Amino acid sequence: MERGNIKQGISLAFLGGYVDTLGFIALFGLFTAHVTGNFVLIGRALVEPAHELIPKLLVFPVFILFVAISRMLILHWERSNSPALRNSYLLQLFLLLATIVCAYIASPMANAHQPLSLLTGMICAGAMATQNAYGKLLLGKSAATTVMTGNVTQLVIELTDSLRGDPAAIGRCKVLVWPVVAFAAGCILGAYAYIGFGFAGLLVPCVVLAFMAVATKD
Repeated sequence: MERGNIKQGISLAFLGGYVDTLGFIALFGLFTAHVTGNFVLIGRALVEPAHELIPKLLVFPVFILFVAISRMLILHWERSNSPALRNSYLLQLFLLLATIVCAYIASPMANAHQPLSLLTGMICAGAMATQNAYGKLLLGKSAATTVMTGNVTQLVIELTDSLRGDPAAIGRCKVLVWPVVAFAAGCILGAYAYIGFGFAGLLVPCVVLAFMAVATKD
């Protein structure tokens, strides 16, 4: 894998862990990137009604909608010879900035069912749906950047094969290990960022996306 793609994968994995963790804390237990985790939370809410259910139900159609929008936009950009990856970064950047603005207007958020609280969560989910979409469509050979289960599984397989004497497995381990480490670091820093700065902590991934948009030519 090219060094540029590795750097992209590390940056986006950090971003995925950071936003998902910050959003989970700030949005009353809503996963905005790892949306399948909301299935577990829906099951919990059904037996413990005190836990907010509506945001977990709404996030699925919103996530699907933004993946579809991203797909159509990427097809349009590719047909018009526009830089699809750069435009995807800028789209996600815009959605994260919109999340910050909406959260500021909604402050203080008393519960997850307030209209502006719901809107904040859905915009953030849309931003992460965009990352999931362009990750699959434009960075298909890179490691996943929003969910680490597959990466960790493959990393263990490659480590096992390297111990069995497969020299190529060591190189594949290097590709996988750094996104996992970056995702974990993003989770930790995202949590502390929300404690210290609230939704303004999302400015960190905004800066990351801005630099990536400037750096990419695709």
